[in-house]
Amino acid sequence: MISIYLVGIVILAYLFGSIPSAVWFGGAFYGVDVREYGSGNAGATNTFRVLGKKAGSIVMFVDILKGWTATNLPHLLDSTIVGIPNSVQFVNFQLALGVIAVLGHLFPIFAGFRGGKGVATLFGMVIAIHPPAALCCVSVFILTLLITHYVSLGSILAGFTFPFTVAFIFHTSVPAVVLYGIAICALILVTHQKNIERLLKGHESKIYLFKKRKG
Repeated sequence: MISIYLVGIVILAYLFGSIPSAVWFGGAFYGVDVREYGSGNAGATNTFRVLGKKAGSIVMFVDILKGWTATNLPHLLDSTIVGIPNSVQFVNFQLALGVIAVLGHLFPIFAGFRGGKGVATLFGMVIAIHPPAALCCVSVFILTLLITHYVSLGSILAGFTFPFTVAFIFHTSVPAVVLYGIAICALILVTHQKNIERLLKGHESKIYLFKKRKG
């Protein structure tokens, strides 16, 4: 029976991650598939770019909630299965489910396996695992966005902030958290290759939170 519960939780984590909020929201309220415009990704950033701040904010919230919810699924199981909350065993299982949710976002079964880049879902996972580090990450993201107006650059720098803070500022006692942070950096670099190329060439689109672009 234990194996059935574990398999069920793993599948549930993937299904949470697979909720294509950008695709469903854009289609339901705007009649637009965001994957056909902008960067072609079904994520919050492209939703901001294609449908505007309101739609982008809603999609970002849902994507963050997906990662947070999937990562907290171990709380539904008995401690004899996943360990005591905050123990190494428990956190490792949380990390595994969070990663599965991110994979669901990248390859959603509900949207033809064409998803987004997973940054918001990753952030939801970080909030569930280590709230103080998540606060540092979001601070770096917002500061970078306000200064440069590049969401992609903010995402990249925020991703690199996580392993640094958990290892050198908060000194986590769970090695897997640091390894996960390093994996985040690798994933973000892989999924943002085109963004990095555009940043280097000066062709990356900008997003202005509080004012419209001049000119």
